[in-house]
Amino acid sequence: MHPDRFRDKVMIVTGAAQGIGRGVALAAAAEGARLVLADRSPLVHEVARETGTQPLVVEADLETWAGAATLAARALEACGRIDILVNNVGGTIWAKPYQEYDPDQIEAEIRRSLFPTLWCCRAVLPAMMAAQAGAIVNVSSVATRGIYRIPYSAAKGGINALTASLAMEHAQDGIRVNAVATGGTEAPPRKVPRNPKALSEQEQTWYQGIVDQTIATSLMHRYGTIDEQVAAILFLASGEASYITGTVLPVGGGDQG
Repeated sequence: MHPDRFRDKVMIVTGAAQGIGRGVALAAAAEGARLVLADRSPLVHEVARETGTQPLVVEADLETWAGAATLAARALEACGRIDILVNNVGGTIWAKPYQEYDPDQIEAEIRRSLFPTLWCCRAVLPAMMAAQAGAIVNVSSVATRGIYRIPYSAAKGGINALTASLAMEHAQDGIRVNAVATGGTEAPPRKVPRNPKALSEQEQTWYQGIVDQTIATSLMHRYGTIDEQVAAILFLASGEASYITGTVLPVGGGDQG
């Protein structure tokens, strides 16, 4: 914990209502950040109260350009600038072999795990370019090399490519762009499940296959904690990473993705 690491820095955290996003919000608040918390679930207001500060809360669907543009506009109106963006929205909706996915499910996975990052990067860039400063941290995944969630893997591969290319394009503007490729992470049960339908026996077997593969390909043979992911995200967001850009940092116990 670095109490003043983000003192007076305006930080947007997307997907802040639960999981890693909530962890980032609470830790950044403790380190002095001026937070803008975004989620499409009203549960994000509960996280805002947990921070013990008075963050700006924006309920928005970040799978759409309109939602991302509204988020950036609200942040600029309230705070005057955007110093840091943590793109956390995403997550597997279904778990099954690729040939079992319906076409609309494939599109839904890409909308869920790629478009929020694409849209939010686009939304904050003009303000960061005007300031000639900024840090973007995208949440990727080691699932770019994994089983039973190919559309999600493709979306996270897209985030890795976006991270590298955007860093190259905007280093001249003082903007750093990095990603954390999260490994399997222990987290409380989701309050808002990505897939509200109960899993069939076959779907449970496929999901267990993901768990088994994740543990097997981690050199530490375990899931990580939310705090372990948050530590890497906030490092890349901070001035301590001032000479790091265009990097995808795997945080998966040795699984490089």
